[in-house]
Amino acid sequence: MKKAVEKVPRSKASEALMPLKVDHALLDPGQLSGMAEEAAHDLMAEGESGNTRLAYRAAMRYWAAWFGARYGRQMVLPVPVPVVVQFIVDHAERSTKAGLEHQLPPAIDEALVDAGFKGKLGAPALNTLVHRISVLSMAHHLAKQPNPCVDAAVKALLSKTKKAYAKRNALPHKQRALTKEPLEAVLETCDDSLKGKRDRALLLFAWASGGRRRSEVSEAVYENLRRVDGGDFLYTLANSKTNHSGKLRPEDVKPVVGSAAEALEGWLKASGITAGPLFRRILKNGKLGTDGLSGTAVRDIVKARCALAGVGDDFSAHSLRSGFVTEAGRQNMPLQETMAMTGHRSTDTVAGYFRAGAAQVSAVARMMDSMAGKSEEG
Repeated sequence: MKKAVEKVPRSKASEALMPLKVDHALLDPGQLSGMAEEAAHDLMAEGESGNTRLAYRAAMRYWAAWFGARYGRQMVLPVPVPVVVQFIVDHAERSTKAGLEHQLPPAIDEALVDAGFKGKLGAPALNTLVHRISVLSMAHHLAKQPNPCVDAAVKALLSKTKKAYAKRNALPHKQRALTKEPLEAVLETCDDSLKGKRDRALLLFAWASGGRRRSEVSEAVYENLRRVDGGDFLYTLANSKTNHSGKLRPEDVKPVVGSAAEALEGWLKASGITAGPLFRRILKNGKLGTDGLSGTAVRDIVKARCALAGVGDDFSAHSLRSGFVTEAGRQNMPLQETMAMTGHRSTDTVAGYFRAGAAQVSAVARMMDSMAGKSEEG
């Protein structure tokens, strides 16, 4: 016979729904308290990558500097739609009888460069312009202000601007892919000094484990590294662009094997690292620092080593990632296996580099040469 379920008396059930009486300031359920809003902002900021925060901050500083120079006042949100339109025509090049021109007055252009808000005179790359519009849009969204960047006039002008650049064959600038051959030349510059061992281990760790982003390299810690049989390693990405929640997922375990494992083992022995940041600053006295490298430092190491190797000055930290994918295409590696290593979720991004690499060894592209060879044989 089934035991009867004890029913909670209606009076007790009602009491359970009653608010607890606590001697504390009550909140308005219709809006966040100032403290909660600040805490939510801190959590969002902490959850973003350092590189993203730096890029957003730089873009907003540029907006404020440009606005102040153009309008003689401090920029506040919401920004009017005509201001965004003016920003686009100030920074986008257009075809005129005199050639390509942009609307930014030379005096303001010089002032922005002198103050460090711009790297050089002239119109920025189209990607930079689009990014700055996106950042301003995000700022309005987070501030819950009317967004001028989604205005029909702004969207239409930006769309036509992109088409105008495309018609002029002005391709977006991309950092060169650091494929196997130039990477080998770069590795030759890494000697047996502590810095040389670190840079060699860093470059191979980043490239061979699937083209790690600079933030993933700078945030790598010893605790997430595991030795396996044969002297190889497995590294678990606790935080990445596709995993902000820190969940443990099988696809986040990346192999560090072969020459990459040997370089990493050499660095660990030389540095004595047994906990904390995997790649660290080396002080002026040649001793190991306690702080991990920043994303900017990772980029600088790549650029400095490439310059030392004489392979060119148009490489960056992202060149390790694009180089891994491009090399996989050149060696006809399966696309899905390549994506499993890089962590790409969509083929849209990875396919461009992959196909560029595959195109270099395409048999279809060499049909004319193969036909000529057969004719000579005949």
